[in-house]
Amino acid sequence: MIPNSLHARDIASVLHQQSDLDAFNREGGMIVARGEGCRVWDVEGREYIEAMAGLWCASLGFSEKRLADAAYRQLLTLPYYHTFFQKGHEPAIELAERLLALAPRGPDGRKLARAAFQCSGSEANDAAIKMIWYYNNLRGRPRKKKLIGRIRGYHGNTVAAASLSGQPHMHADFDLPYGDRFLHIDNPNYYRFHEEGETEEQFSARMARNLEALIEKEGAETIAAFFAEPVQGGGGAITPPRGYFDLIQPILRKHDILFVADEVICGFGRTGNMWGCDTYGIAPDILTCAKQLTASYQPLSATLINAEIHETLLEGSRKNGTFGHGFTYGGHPVACAVGVEALRIYEERDIVAHVRRVSPEFLAALERAREHPLVGDVRGVGLIAGVEVVADKRTRAPFPPALKAGLAVQKGCEEEGLIVRAIGDRIAFTPPLIITEEEAEEIGARFRRGLDRAMAALRPALAAE
Repeated sequence: MIPNSLHARDIASVLHQQSDLDAFNREGGMIVARGEGCRVWDVEGREYIEAMAGLWCASLGFSEKRLADAAYRQLLTLPYYHTFFQKGHEPAIELAERLLALAPRGPDGRKLARAAFQCSGSEANDAAIKMIWYYNNLRGRPRKKKLIGRIRGYHGNTVAAASLSGQPHMHADFDLPYGDRFLHIDNPNYYRFHEEGETEEQFSARMARNLEALIEKEGAETIAAFFAEPVQGGGGAITPPRGYFDLIQPILRKHDILFVADEVICGFGRTGNMWGCDTYGIAPDILTCAKQLTASYQPLSATLINAEIHETLLEGSRKNGTFGHGFTYGGHPVACAVGVEALRIYEERDIVAHVRRVSPEFLAALERAREHPLVGDVRGVGLIAGVEVVADKRTRAPFPPALKAGLAVQKGCEEEGLIVRAIGDRIAFTPPLIITEEEAEEIGARFRRGLDRAMAALRPALAAE
């Protein structure tokens, strides 16, 4: 490595997140220099199709001038303000109005009532957790505080959101989950966990029975909320099995347990509808969103709450003198202005309709990899998909973890000019929502070549097993 090169300086100065720090310290990583459309280029000039839209988020690609212009105009007008102490500004007001108008209805048929702004999906879920605890205290139910997440679910990196997430690597040596308020139920990955002869509907029924059993074991009077992504992103793009949410929701309502829909990845067209909730018939009490809210040109998230929760927050404010929660940059005017412009673009270009048009080709392009010796499962909806890599297609046996087969596939794809995400041995795809059918086909072709490269790299280790 050349001394004082960008790679050397990167290793010497930046603590990379969600990374193999030891490998990075030895080998460095990719440094991205610029982007255009659905493609990025590294500092060596190599071109890649960004099939992960960064971190599931650059929905309008990497060169949408309207978003840059919206940020610039707002920077010249009001570059910063807040939403503390009964103060506000027009970009936050307009964005909140637009979000609430778009939001799915709750279980009572009413629209969600208020939007609170933060900077990240982690903070959006953290805010939801705090509001849920506050809500139950004010309703005279101080024991109703436990939260149910799902194994392999992902809700963020703050202490509370990471505790709620079902990601072992985010718990190990961090002393998480913190306290006794975080519970986890089954990962709804039908391919990986169904029993012999079990249909998707039967698998969903078993998942629902296990949820009911957990509630009965813990006591419904202690459980406040259930958090779920419509499609599990950080778990490996796991689409719910047929009937899953139809069975889960009545159980929650029966036990007066709030449903929090984490739409941080699925929101704003990713699944072929504006919300993953629309795709899977989910009626949330609280909805969190981020990432595609601004197409990630600015950091911004939102927590949308129903009218009953908002009315309880009002009671708490009268009791305590203030609602004691917020963030310095929550509702930042530049971020909100970009969010408003992103929502305008989604509407004007009918991005949801575009996703519906291009997603069949995208999913078919990945489906063509199913016959590859490494591929056990291909799943997806809209423009989010996952491919499960296996050692034995017949038995679904996974690779030994030490082989890091998923990372071998990721590396092979990068060598073919395709950025994907290895999550264990699950390969995730969430390209920008603006991809063309031709780009979708190219993603599939580069992926298949990446699989071939991974197979060649893994073959010596497999032969030695």
